[in-house]
Amino acid sequence: MSTKKIGILNKYYKMTANRTLIGHKCAGVIEAYADFAGISLREAFGIFYKSYLYTEIVNGISDMHCRSDGYLVEELQLELDEKS
Repeated sequence: MSTKKIGILNKYYKMTANRTLIGHKCAGVIEAYADFAGISLREAFGIFYKSYLYTEIVNGISDMHCRSDGYLVEELQLELDEKS
């Protein structure tokens, strides 16, 4: 696994989470957000994959992939509220 440069802090971070686990985490967040927001999985999928939260999870920033789906749904909603 390669070391990637992340953010303006010029720090280096090596992502160690298994990509399969990250995929399962994303699926869980999408399903939980669809239930929370009362929208279809397709809509939740589009919202999630365009979010900064998705970037944080996939790149291992702040170990967001270790958080519960419920916590991440709340974070996603906060992000969306800030954008609007």
